Amino acid sequence: MYLGLDLGTSGVKALLIDDAQKPIGSGHGALDVSRPQQGWSEQDPAQWVKACETAIDELRSSFPKEFAAIVGIGLSGQMHGATLLDTNDEVLRPCILWNDTRSYQEAAELDADPAFRAISGNIVFPGFTAPKLVWVARNEPDIFARISKVLLPKDYLRLWLSGEYVSDMSDSAGTSWLDTGARRWSPELLAKTGLAESHMPSLAEGCDVTGRLRAELASRWGLANRPVIAGGAGDNAASACGMGTVRPGHAFISLGTSGVLFAATASYQPKPESAVHTFCHALPDTWHQMGVILSAASAFEWYSGIVGSTPRELDRALGEHLKAPGSLTFLPYLSGERTPYNDAKIRGAFTGLEHEMDRNAMTQAVLEGVAFAIRDNLAALQSAGAEISALTAVGGGSRSSYWLKAIATALDLPILLPAESELGAAFGAARLGLIAATGADPLAICSAPSTARAIEPEQALLASYDEAYRRYHALYPALQGLA
Repeated sequence: MYLGLDLGTSGVKALLIDDAQKPIGSGHGALDVSRPQQGWSEQDPAQWVKACETAIDELRSSFPKEFAAIVGIGLSGQMHGATLLDTNDEVLRPCILWNDTRSYQEAAELDADPAFRAISGNIVFPGFTAPKLVWVARNEPDIFARISKVLLPKDYLRLWLSGEYVSDMSDSAGTSWLDTGARRWSPELLAKTGLAESHMPSLAEGCDVTGRLRAELASRWGLANRPVIAGGAGDNAASACGMGTVRPGHAFISLGTSGVLFAATASYQPKPESAVHTFCHALPDTWHQMGVILSAASAFEWYSGIVGSTPRELDRALGEHLKAPGSLTFLPYLSGERTPYNDAKIRGAFTGLEHEMDRNAMTQAVLEGVAFAIRDNLAALQSAGAEISALTAVGGGSRSSYWLKAIATALDLPILLPAESELGAAFGAARLGLIAATGADPLAICSAPSTARAIEPEQALLASYDEAYRRYHALYPALQGLA
């Protein structure tokens, strides 16, 4: 048996699979996000451990025999978080999360240094780890002086599980400290933020063995052996392993808290000026390109809370048939935006409101606005050399047929729905645990799922969607002037 642990923003998922990669069962532990100031987003790493224990206890209680047979564990996690430890591995402050934008000035300063784009292959975004450490040095110097190790969120769980300081290539590529082409830490970039390689964990590929589960935990959980722990991956690369998006030409769209357009590439192809992320993939000698919008399903959740209905109720009220966009436009920049603008200060808006507009019109505009933001990402990835002919859809938002039709039509690309239900980050992490434990061929294990159905673009609505997209795209400069 193989266990995948996915540390998300809202919870930890534990997924158990067998040798045939059949999902056996799962457990979940909830997490909260603290927002002590505008633009801040933090979590206490102790909550991650507690949520992981809750998820594992749920899984153990339902499948005790299967759980006891675990021989490999893989990790997946939210990226970019700054988890700061002292010499005793005590957490120095709450982890600054991926969607925290307080360090936008520090990010701009680092990005102005040509070495960061040249070596890391990426813009230094406010959500990345390096500018967070510069912010800490300036605003919390006593804490900065006590830092012994900087870990990404899932790697803090690894430390708890195994006692090892290790990170994988895909997650580390989102720090702005990795030489992404060479797949190693850059002493030069670390020094520019007041750090050294000694502050960093060692590096491994996602399917490498990085240690074994501590004997104390193996005994507590009734395991027959001490399972090996794989390098794992950042959440998007782990999802790609789960969906088999590991070969050139394969791509997926994730409609979770954020929205991600992810394409596997045959080689390292950085184009930082496009605001596309070029990261190491979880498998050896592979890379990927990724566009990110900061508010996808979270924009729909926000809107549903405002109007007092669930997203499902709002979605069902639109009906099954896709409608032409109206004059109402929604810009989903509730937490700023990454691709293609790299703008931490921009904020969202509704434009074109009229007396005649009802709740359905606003719901439709929210879904279309996220679809158009994804179209911005598609254009950015294509400019960076990605070749995308279809997209596999995952994430909570992919349960909306209407939304997927809108995205397919906005992008003029078919959206594929996989036949299997368990294909996310936890499944990809479990696959990496399987590879680490057995030495199996990574490409053979990380195969693509069969397709249940394809959602094709609505040809009759392509022109109206193009017109609405042009209106949407023209609004950013106007909104930027007000931000």
